Amino acid sequence: IGGPQNVVYSVLNAMTTFPANNNDGTYEALANALVRRVHFVKGAVGMEGCPKGDRGEVAFIGRSNVGKSSLVNMITARKTLAYTSKRPGKTQQFNYFAVNDKVDVEREIRYGDEVGGSKDFDSFYICDLPGFGFAAVPDSQRRSWGAFMREYFGGRRNLRVVFHLVDSRHGLVDEDERIMGECAETFGGGKKGAMYVVVLTKADKNVKGGEGKAKGGVIGKVRETMREKGVGGNPIIVTSSETKLGRDDMWRYLRLAADFKV
Repeated sequence: IGGPQNVVYSVLNAMTTFPANNNDGTYEALANALVRRVHFVKGAVGMEGCPKGDRGEVAFIGRSNVGKSSLVNMITARKTLAYTSKRPGKTQQFNYFAVNDKVDVEREIRYGDEVGGSKDFDSFYICDLPGFGFAAVPDSQRRSWGAFMREYFGGRRNLRVVFHLVDSRHGLVDEDERIMGECAETFGGGKKGAMYVVVLTKADKNVKGGEGKAKGGVIGKVRETMREKGVGGNPIIVTSSETKLGRDDMWRYLRLAADFKV
């Protein structure tokens, strides 16, 4: 059925169909099998700085301190791949990570070195965008990021999924609604291009003991706003970077990038 990675995806799909016999350890082992290598390859501050669009790509966007870097670390089973900071707004560029690429690919992309070998057939990029809202940067920088983001969404043809991260404790803020509207305008209404997915983060902080779920009423309010913006039928995933809740659900959509062929 295409290779060992597709066997893992098939098992994940079967586990969704028959959930009663599953456990977190099984999900963990399967998800780990999907990430064999992952490297930070470069940061971009404009379209000309993005790596060549020769594979599928996913983007993570959300307000500062929503947990984007922690989620990147969680889905790739790495503790410090994406830098996390207690100071909001630490990410100052579009940070690119190559998943399942050849060894030392970052030298090739950053410096132009000749590196032997080839990327795996399911290689793809993760792009971690700067956080909006709380970032302590000048207004001119915010406007520059906004212009880059709009150009990126409209012009990055290998972009397969946009994950919009929202704090499950607080729900949508005004800036979230603005971003949702822009994503709906670009990707909604059955338009071709990337899939738009809302990801509710930090679910472990809502329940004593860390079982994890969205705070009461948040999902309903998010879904209502999504309907108003024209993306009401798009997915919502509840996650926790601490407990790895939602990791398997994330990989069902990451697969859209892993399977994409330019």
